[in-house]
Amino acid sequence: MEVLKSPYDILLKPFVTEKTMLQIERDNKIWFIVNEKATRDQIKRAAEEISGMKITNVNILRDKEGKKAVVKISKDFSAEELATKLGIF
Repeated sequence: MEVLKSPYDILLKPFVTEKTMLQIERDNKIWFIVNEKATRDQIKRAAEEISGMKITNVNILRDKEGKKAVVKISKDFSAEELATKLGIF
C-alpha cells in the first residue's frame, strides 16, 4: 500500500467549476481532486493541516475525471478565506 505522507500527496488540487464556486460562498464547502488511494480520514487531516481550519464533514465521489472530495468547513471558519489562500479567487 502506498504511503501518502504529505497533505499535497492527498489533496492534488482544488476542483473549480461554477457549481463549486457557489458552494464555497453558499454552503461553506470546497472541492478537491484527491489521490485515488486517499481515505476519508486522510483527506480530512490533510485539509485541516493545509487550511488550519476545522473540517466537519468529507464526502467522496468518483467519476470519469477521478476521485473528488467535498470538504465541509466548520461554520466558525470561511471557505472563501481558504479559497483565497489557495488562489481560487
